[in-house]
Order: sequence, then C-alpha cells, then structure tokens
Amino acid sequence: MKFNKILLLVFVITVPFFAVAQKSNALRWSKDGEAMIRFEGGQLKKTFVADGRSEVLFTADQLKVNGTMIQPAAYEFSDDQSKLLVFTNAARVWRYNTRGDYWLFDKATGKWRQVGKGRPAQSLMFAKFSPDFSKIAYVSAQNIYVEDVKTGAETQLTTGGNRKLINGTFDWVYEEEFYCRDGFRWSPDSRSIAYWQVNAADTRDFFLINNTDSIYSKVIPVEYPKVGQPPSAVRIGVVGLTGKITKWMNVPGDAKQNYIPRIDWYGNEVIIQQLTRKQNETVLWRCNAASGEAKKIITEKDAAWIEMMQNWDSDYADRGFDWLNNGKSFLWASEKDGWRHLYLIDAATGKETLVTKGDFDVMSINCVDEKGGFVYFIASPENATQSYLFRCSLNGGSAPERLTPAEQQGSNSYTISPGAKYASHRFTNHKVQTIAEWISLPDHKTLNNDSRLKTALQKAASQTSATEYIKIKTADNIEMDALVIRPDNFDPSKKYPVVFYVYTEPAGQLVQDEFGAGYNFLYDGDISADGYFQIAIDNRGTPVPKGREWRKSIYRKVGIINIDDQAAAAREILKWKYIDPERVAVWGWSGGGSATLNLMFRYPEIYKTGIAIAAVANQLTYDNIYQERYMGLPSENMDDFIKGSPITYAKNLQGNLLYIHGTGDDNVHYQNAELLLNEMIRHNKQFRFFPYPNRTHGISEGEGTFDHLKTLYTQYLREKCPPGAK
Repeated sequence: MKFNKILLLVFVITVPFFAVAQKSNALRWSKDGEAMIRFEGGQLKKTFVADGRSEVLFTADQLKVNGTMIQPAAYEFSDDQSKLLVFTNAARVWRYNTRGDYWLFDKATGKWRQVGKGRPAQSLMFAKFSPDFSKIAYVSAQNIYVEDVKTGAETQLTTGGNRKLINGTFDWVYEEEFYCRDGFRWSPDSRSIAYWQVNAADTRDFFLINNTDSIYSKVIPVEYPKVGQPPSAVRIGVVGLTGKITKWMNVPGDAKQNYIPRIDWYGNEVIIQQLTRKQNETVLWRCNAASGEAKKIITEKDAAWIEMMQNWDSDYADRGFDWLNNGKSFLWASEKDGWRHLYLIDAATGKETLVTKGDFDVMSINCVDEKGGFVYFIASPENATQSYLFRCSLNGGSAPERLTPAEQQGSNSYTISPGAKYASHRFTNHKVQTIAEWISLPDHKTLNNDSRLKTALQKAASQTSATEYIKIKTADNIEMDALVIRPDNFDPSKKYPVVFYVYTEPAGQLVQDEFGAGYNFLYDGDISADGYFQIAIDNRGTPVPKGREWRKSIYRKVGIINIDDQAAAAREILKWKYIDPERVAVWGWSGGGSATLNLMFRYPEIYKTGIAIAAVANQLTYDNIYQERYMGLPSENMDDFIKGSPITYAKNLQGNLLYIHGTGDDNVHYQNAELLLNEMIRHNKQFRFFPYPNRTHGISEGEGTFDHLKTLYTQYLREKCPPGAK
C-alpha cells in the first residue's frame, strides 16, 4: 500500500538503499573522500574526482571464480582493501533481493572462498565483516552464524530459528512497514552481536493460494498481523562469540504492545528505540550489554504518529544513528515544533540542541561533516515540488545556507563525500532530463569543465513545456500543488478528456518537479498525442515538505480528507472551459487504487471512469503497523475505518470501473477484491474485473504480464473515456 514500495514503480524509481552488509554497486566514496569506487568494465576501480585518474583495486582476473566472472549484487571490502566480500546469486524474500550467496576474496592468496559453504544455496543474508575484519557474520534459516576470515571455521550463535521464531532478520510486516531487514549489529570491539528476535508464534497466517504452478494448489502461509491484531513480540539480545549465550535486554513494557524499529551500539551499551503500538510515543533506552539494565534517554510524543519512514536518512536506515563527538551524541529528527528539524542529543544525559531552525522541513540528511562542523541536508522552504542542498552548523548557531545555485530550479540530489569536499550532483526538472555532474563543496562548482548542465539549463530557458505546475485553491480554501500535462496541439476553444493519477496517502508524493513526472507508464501509446489532459494533485496528508500539520491532518481520516481534497480540486479544474466534464477518468495503484475506488463511489457526479489496481477495499484487511499508524486502533475508532473504506460506498457506483488485482498479492491481499466484488454484486453494480493469477502486488511476474496489463488499461480507458478534442 506504500507508494515507494509499489513494485510497479520499478519502472520509474530505484530502491533507495540496501541493508548494512549489502552495500549496492552504486557509487561509493573512498574513506578519504577523494575518489569514488565502483565496478566498471569487469574491474573494481577507484577514480579520483578531481582529475579523473583511476586505480584498479581488483582486476578482472581476480574477480573470476572458477574461471567465471563473479556478478556482484553488492559488495564490501576491508579497510586495507585486501579482502573483498561479494553478494551474488541474489533472490527476493518479500520486496528485495536480500538472500543469496557470499564469496570472500583474499588478495594475499589470490583465492576465493564461499562463505557459509555448508549452508543451503541462496540462504545467506546480510553477511558483513566484524569491525576488526577478522570475522564475517550472517543469517541463514533464521539463525545467526559467524565465520573466521582466516580459517573459514563456522560458529552458530543462535538456535531454534524458524519461520515463527526469527533471529537476525524480520517478519513480513517489520520489513514492509519499518524497512527492517538486516537484524543484527556487530559490537565495536568485534566480540559480540546485538540482534532482533521476532516471535511471530501468535501472529496468524494469511494464506495465499498458488493455483498455477502445479496440478494441485499450493498454500503459502504469510505471518501477517491484520489491523487490530497485536504486534509480534520482539526483543533484543546480545550474544558473545565465545560463550554463545544470549543476554536479553530488559526494555520495559509489553512486547506485544510496542515495536522496536531500530538499535545501535553505544560503547558497551545498546541503544534501543521503542515505539508504542499506536506509534504516537517513542522512547530511547540505553541498555547495558552485560546486565541488560535499561536507562531512559529521551521520550517523544505526538498527537498523531511519530514518523518512522527511514528514506529521509540512509544512516537511520542502515546503521541506526548519525553519531558525533566520538560516539557521545547523535542527530535526531523531530516534528515537535511543527517542522521536521534536527536535534543533537547527548546519549548520556538526553540533553538536546536544536541544529536546524526555521519554517521548513529537513527532507533528507546528506552528509554530517563533523570536522568541518556542518550538516548537509535537502530542503525546499518555498516550493514543495522541488529540492535543494542546504547546510548549517552542527552547534545550531547559524541559519541554514543554501548551496544549490539559484538557477538550478528543480529537483536536486547529492551523494556527498566524507569531509564534504566533493559531491555527485544530480539535477532534473520538468524540462531537463537527469544530468549527473561532479562538484566541489561548499562552492558548488562543476569539476572537470563539465558544461552539460549549464548548456541544458540555457536551452530549457527558451523552451516551452506541456507540463505545468500550478496551485489549486478549493472552496474550503485548501491550496494544493498540482501537475498538469496538456495534450499535444492544445486548442483552448475545444474540450478534452482528463485523466487524474492519484495516490493521496501519507506514504507518497506525486507532484515533483522532475523530468517525466506524471508519465503514464501504463498507457500503450502517446497519451498526450492522443489528446488527454493528465493531472496529479498532492492533497493534505501527502508527505510533502509543508510542515507537520499538513502531513498529519489526515490522522484517522485516511479515505476521507484525502478524497474530499481530491474531489474539491477536481471541481475547480472542471471549471476550466476546455475540460470535458463527461470524460473524466481517475486511476491509481495500491493506495492510489483505494483512492480511485473512493472517488468513484463517493463522487460519481465528477468521476465517470476509474481504473483501480491492487486496491485496499476494506481498511480492516491491511496490516497493523501501517493502518494503525495513520488510523489508530479499530477498538477505539472503528467508525473511522468504516468511513474511510471504499467498500462502504460501493453501492453508489454509477460510472465505468475496471478493477485489477493479483491473486498472489502478499501486500494488499486478493481478499480485498472478493470482498468488494461481493458488495457490488449485492447491489447489482456492473463493472469489469480482471484478476492476474498468482501475481504479487506489482503484477510483474510471468511472461507478457506487463504488456497485457498495459493493453488492458489502455483499451479500457480509450473505450470508456474516449481520447481527443471535441
């Protein structure tokens, strides 16, 4: 149901980050920040940013295993670059390829050795070096193992792991909703490991049915806690490499009424973040690794929810915290003053210092340059559809300084070197395709006489675009950003059909100033040439940088506020004389599919045609972490769940509806389709339904699937909402 995890989006976005040990093949910096390292031409190369010089770290011959070039999905090497750990033969668990095989190359011997050779193929997860590079730890079959780098001797650290008792990794819902995948952390002294243990014994299975891979159906159980069901019990243990005895941390509170979304080491202690089941209160605990004793550092509360989506900070997602002052303090994000700001927290006392100040949201942390005294971050105080690089002093004593040049209006992203001397800068806007360049910081000067971006901006300045970013103010005085793509050869004296693309929920933003924004990847042909207006609108509740109140106004009102906002904006658009009110279509996937259903059912006078894909028809069918975060507990406010669910209004359908769902969807269960079908049948509502056998949430599996889906989508849209000017 989350926007950034819908598998359909692999066509337009990439996975933002990998787990700790599975550092991807994307750009990474050398420790000194002077060079980038990546696989290129069959070699692992180090290229110096300032002058383009290259050094080969591992040759093509060295990267061959038994004469065959190794195909790395991710890799890690030791500090002295003498040993290389490669993740390969990767396979999906739920969303991402987090299991596979690992191989270790030793430059001294010139030989490869398979890590965990005695374990089943493609069963290793999150293998990573110890801090002293003498050991490699990994998960296999829900247990944690350690292997000696020199001898290859393997030690099993946990026992009893199975599908319901999970050591060192997570169940479906933790992975889906907290992005938790890698579930263990090496201690700084390399002598012990802190890890999550998930006890899903009391979490009921939801059964998926595979009817296509054999003559007899296969039942696939997924431990899936529906909204209203308590979380799986989670606890944190510390296991020593020598005694192999786990000490459990004594975190107060009922394990079935609290979550633990992240941990990290703090000297010989483990810092644990605990989050209440309603996700409106979080506590940080310092736990003594030897005794398990817990001491509270800070507590934070919110009337709605504490934001836990990690994609705004890769350190948060990968390692836990952004540590400063020799590991004595860390950065912490909070919306408690109405904006997402950064605070410096003393880990011993909990004392906090506000680092970023002003009426703006920190959109992401890009670099913490402790030596220079700055934190670099993305923000956009004046335009929520764009993004720019800022920095401010870590002591909170300076106003934010914008580093992105004024002429680079659009969406800017950065991968900044250690020490913040250089950065890989990527720029795009609705007129300019993504251009990557190397820059120096903080002056933001382009390196190596690269003039591509300057030339592209100059060219774009004289060009017109069919894509326009506007603000729509509703009758209720709500102002929303909208993206409008005019049809080719637009004639304002004629009337055109309009296709609204919706998501609307707290997990996704659609209206961004990027090249190709609003691109309809399901339309088989040129939708603009065929004469359609395309529009996307970000309503209240979408995760845009407009402050806490904007984002959290939707609390307990998902399916109400977002839908009302979309309809109110559509009413304003229908006042445009060149929009044909009889040819108004809306479509979306996952949460956008739910919005499509709600709009079709609740506002049939506006929306005449709808295409809903993988939609949640009844909010009570979705998982507890996501739905309870934004809607509360059904035992306390069941009426909100009923009012926000499309199935409640199915009897109102008047227009043309195409509903699509994969029968093997482990995320938004196919159950939703059958519940909705029953309700519409009960009211004699006619519609078209298309199930994709054994396909998951992204409906991407199987030969010809995507082409079939595009054809289905396009033919239905053209039939029910005919293209072209009239």
